[in-house]
Amino acid sequence: MVQYISSPLDLSFAALSDATRRGIIDQLGRGEASITSLADQFQMTLTGMKKHVQVLERAGLVVTQKVGRVRTCKLGKDGLQAEAEWIEAHRKLFEARFEALDEIIDELKREVGDE
Repeated sequence: MVQYISSPLDLSFAALSDATRRGIIDQLGRGEASITSLADQFQMTLTGMKKHVQVLERAGLVVTQKVGRVRTCKLGKDGLQAEAEWIEAHRKLFEARFEALDEIIDELKREVGDE
Protein backbone atom coordinates (compact mmCIF):
# COMPACT_ATOMS: atom_id res chain seq x y z
CA MET A 1 0.00 0.00 0.00
CA VAL A 2 1.33 3.41 -0.97
CA GLN A 3 1.29 6.00 1.78
CA TYR A 4 1.68 9.70 1.27
CA ILE A 5 0.92 12.75 3.30
CA SER A 6 -0.70 15.54 1.37
CA SER A 7 -1.39 18.36 3.80
CA PRO A 8 -0.16 19.93 7.01
CA LEU A 9 -3.27 18.57 8.76
CA ASP A 10 -2.30 15.07 7.67
CA LEU A 11 1.14 15.55 9.21
CA SER A 12 -0.36 16.86 12.45
CA PHE A 13 -2.98 14.17 12.87
CA ALA A 14 -0.46 11.45 11.97
CA ALA A 15 1.95 12.86 14.57
CA LEU A 16 -0.80 13.04 17.19
CA SER A 17 -1.96 9.49 16.51
CA ASP A 18 0.82 8.17 18.75
CA ALA A 19 0.31 8.22 22.53
CA THR A 20 3.98 8.95 23.23
CA ARG A 21 3.95 11.99 20.96
CA ARG A 22 0.75 13.26 22.61
CA GLY A 23 2.54 12.82 25.93
CA ILE A 24 5.48 14.84 24.64
CA ILE A 25 3.09 17.63 23.65
CA ASP A 26 1.55 17.50 27.14
CA GLN A 27 4.98 17.67 28.74
CA LEU A 28 6.13 20.58 26.56
CA GLY A 29 2.92 22.40 27.48
CA ARG A 30 4.44 22.67 30.96
CA GLY A 31 7.69 24.13 29.59
CA GLU A 32 10.70 23.55 27.41
CA ALA A 33 12.64 20.31 27.80
CA SER A 34 15.76 18.72 26.36
CA ILE A 35 15.48 15.56 24.30
CA THR A 36 17.51 13.80 26.99
CA SER A 37 15.09 14.77 29.75
CA LEU A 38 12.12 13.75 27.61
CA ALA A 39 13.75 10.39 26.91
CA ASP A 40 14.27 9.89 30.65
CA GLN A 41 10.69 10.85 31.48
CA PHE A 42 9.28 8.43 28.90
CA GLN A 43 11.83 5.72 29.73
CA MET A 44 12.97 5.64 26.13
CA THR A 45 16.28 5.60 24.32
CA LEU A 46 17.67 8.89 23.10
CA THR A 47 17.41 7.66 19.50
CA GLY A 48 13.76 6.72 19.96
CA MET A 49 12.92 10.10 21.45
CA LYS A 50 14.75 11.91 18.65
CA LYS A 51 12.55 10.09 16.11
CA HIS A 52 9.37 11.09 17.94
CA VAL A 53 10.52 14.70 18.19
CA GLN A 54 11.39 14.75 14.46
CA VAL A 55 7.84 13.64 13.58
CA LEU A 56 6.40 16.39 15.78
CA GLU A 57 8.83 18.92 14.32
CA ARG A 58 7.92 18.00 10.72
CA ALA A 59 4.27 18.58 11.65
CA GLY A 60 5.14 22.01 13.06
CA LEU A 61 3.95 21.06 16.53
CA VAL A 62 7.40 21.24 18.12
CA VAL A 63 10.43 23.45 17.52
CA THR A 64 13.93 22.42 18.55
CA GLN A 65 17.05 24.47 19.12
CA LYS A 66 20.54 23.16 19.65
CA VAL A 67 22.83 25.04 22.01
CA GLY A 68 26.16 23.31 22.46
CA ARG A 69 25.42 19.63 22.90
CA VAL A 70 21.87 20.10 24.20
CA ARG A 71 18.84 20.10 21.90
CA THR A 72 15.90 21.83 23.57
CA CYS A 73 12.28 21.31 22.50
CA LYS A 74 9.32 23.65 22.85
CA LEU A 75 5.84 23.85 21.41
CA GLY A 76 5.47 25.34 17.94
CA LYS A 77 4.20 28.91 17.76
CA ASP A 78 0.97 28.09 15.91
CA GLY A 79 -0.04 25.40 18.38
CA LEU A 80 -2.99 23.37 17.21
CA GLN A 81 -4.99 26.27 15.74
CA ALA A 82 -5.57 24.77 12.28
CA GLU A 83 -6.36 21.37 13.76
CA ALA A 84 -8.82 22.87 16.25
CA GLU A 85 -10.56 24.82 13.46
CA TRP A 86 -10.88 21.65 11.36
CA ILE A 87 -12.30 19.70 14.30
CA GLU A 88 -14.75 22.48 15.17
CA ALA A 89 -16.05 22.70 11.59
CA HIS A 90 -16.66 18.96 11.51
CA ARG A 91 -18.20 19.00 14.99
CA LYS A 92 -20.74 21.53 13.75
CA LEU A 93 -21.57 19.29 10.76
CA PHE A 94 -22.17 16.31 13.03
CA GLU A 95 -24.25 18.41 15.41
CA ALA A 96 -26.45 19.65 12.54
CA ARG A 97 -26.97 16.09 11.29
CA PHE A 98 -27.91 14.83 14.74
CA GLU A 99 -30.36 17.70 15.19
CA ALA A 100 -31.99 16.82 11.85
CA LEU A 101 -32.18 13.18 12.93
CA ASP A 102 -33.80 14.21 16.23
CA GLU A 103 -36.43 16.15 14.28
CA ILE A 104 -37.20 13.12 12.12
CA ILE A 105 -37.49 10.88 15.20
CA ASP A 106 -39.80 13.38 16.91
CA GLU A 107 -41.98 13.53 13.78
CA LEU A 108 -42.18 9.73 13.59
CA LYS A 109 -43.14 9.56 17.26
CA ARG A 110 -45.92 12.08 16.69
CA GLU A 111 -47.20 10.10 13.70
CA VAL A 112 -47.20 6.86 15.74
CA GLY A 113 -48.94 8.64 18.63
CA ASP A 114 -51.67 9.94 16.29
CA GLU A 115 -52.57 6.45 15.14
